Amino acid sequence: MSNNHASSDDMPLEKGFSHNNGLNGTGTGQGLNPYDLNKGAQYLERDENPDNGLKRLGTAGSISLSPELFEKLYLSPENRVKGDLRKTFGNPTPLALAGFLLCLTPLSCDLMGWRGAGGNGAASTGVFFFFGCLLMILGAVGEWIIGNTFPFVVFGTFGSFWGAYGATLVPWYNAYGSYVTDPTVAATNQGNPGNPAGVLVPAFNSSFAFFLVFMGLLCLIFLICSLRTNIVFFVIFFTLVCAFGCLAGAYFNLALFYENNMNVGASVTASRLVLAGGAFAFVTCLAGWWIFVAILLASVDFPLTLPVGDLSTTIKGAAERSNGGAGEAV
Repeated sequence: MSNNHASSDDMPLEKGFSHNNGLNGTGTGQGLNPYDLNKGAQYLERDENPDNGLKRLGTAGSISLSPELFEKLYLSPENRVKGDLRKTFGNPTPLALAGFLLCLTPLSCDLMGWRGAGGNGAASTGVFFFFGCLLMILGAVGEWIIGNTFPFVVFGTFGSFWGAYGATLVPWYNAYGSYVTDPTVAATNQGNPGNPAGVLVPAFNSSFAFFLVFMGLLCLIFLICSLRTNIVFFVIFFTLVCAFGCLAGAYFNLALFYENNMNVGASVTASRLVLAGGAFAFVTCLAGWWIFVAILLASVDFPLTLPVGDLSTTIKGAAERSNGGAGEAV
């Protein structure tokens, strides 16, 4: 290394992940990334021994990320937070994504009826609780700790969604059984909660449809915010809006059918909307698995990277626009 580097042992050595590796093209390592959160940091030189570099990097406790890589790893525009929590804790984003994908992928296959699957995902109730709810809530707490507001809200709300959906499927919660008001019909379940006859009650289907409507509204808000993240995240929320819209329409049509069994058209429409909702959800999963792999590859500095279509630097933030490009994301 150059003498300039050797005399600066007190400064944290960081590895630049931007396209120019933090170098100015001369191999001296003096060209600093203007987006680094730690100004004046040193970088590895191109001709430095990898073993020595990794040893020094491992004791530095600091990694400098380009805006593109930061957004890919955390699904949020680069922002500044107090302290060194991102250097202390691991990245919680892939953990939450894993919980989300391991719930939605089989559920989308159920909705499409592949290989005779069905039952609105009832066979995956445990997965909804212990993968979707648990892992996404843990991921949300992790994002909150390191100061990433947008993914914290996304993971927290979807973790709660999977818990609520799983609870709806559990008879003990009596989500659908409480709609059985006919004593004769209630007697068929011998007083136990979760009378399956409640699923055939129009009021239950309409009520559950409204839950899906407002989940779609929430995803629409996330969709707008995702314009500051990347194209893959945008696709995820776009297809989720479509999926929730289709499923809400399906339950509204089921309510019409159960209210009047002669309304066969409503039943056919509901079946088609469930299929369409499952297809949109499956596209969501394809995009989700892509970004999940991209984040894990980036987290281990794998030589192969997957593009996610960074938008954090394409669509400028309000603070950056008002300060002529020198602002910080919030």
